Amino acid sequence: MTVTEHHPPPEAPPLPMRLELFEQLAEIAYEDDERTVLEYLNGKVWAHKVTDGAHGSILMWLLRQFMAHRPDLDLNIANQGLEVDVYRNGRARPDGILAPIGHFEQAGEWAAPDGVLAVVEVTSWDADTHARDRVEKPAAYAATGIGVYLLVDRDANAVVVHSRPHHGQYLDRSTHPYGETVQVPGLGVTLDTDALKRFAR
Repeated sequence: MTVTEHHPPPEAPPLPMRLELFEQLAEIAYEDDERTVLEYLNGKVWAHKVTDGAHGSILMWLLRQFMAHRPDLDLNIANQGLEVDVYRNGRARPDGILAPIGHFEQAGEWAAPDGVLAVVEVTSWDADTHARDRVEKPAAYAATGIGVYLLVDRDANAVVVHSRPHHGQYLDRSTHPYGETVQVPGLGVTLDTDALKRFAR
């Protein structure tokens, strides 16, 4: 007679949240505190708060830079939600969305990504920023077909440009320390990042 080892059955992975339930929760969270951001990426709910003034100042700097080069475009920094991922089953609230002027005038809380030229994120200081901003969001934005993902990475004191989305990933990625000139591919925009040095840590 042989003795067999007993192995407990593997735990089932958690069921993904229904999209409708996530949207209800996101609306409640936003009504309760406009600084609370809920996002739904790759079946996971991400929650974070935008709490420091430097975050907003960096977005305003980007807004001025884009307006100077492309007055025909808006950098929407008003917490507009986007449908993301391959089948638009994800929900993201980029810090900035670059699109033609008036593009979101008829949009609801979660807009289709068609016509979006670029998305912008500025890293936060919470524990999830690496997984969210450097891993999940590039994959979601690339899968959606958004041409450029621009990340102001405050941990690295650098601007990271992702471009050429293909099969759920950006084929091109370049990192530029604060102070370098950054060409934003396909948009005719050159960012002079010298002003970001004052935010360096």
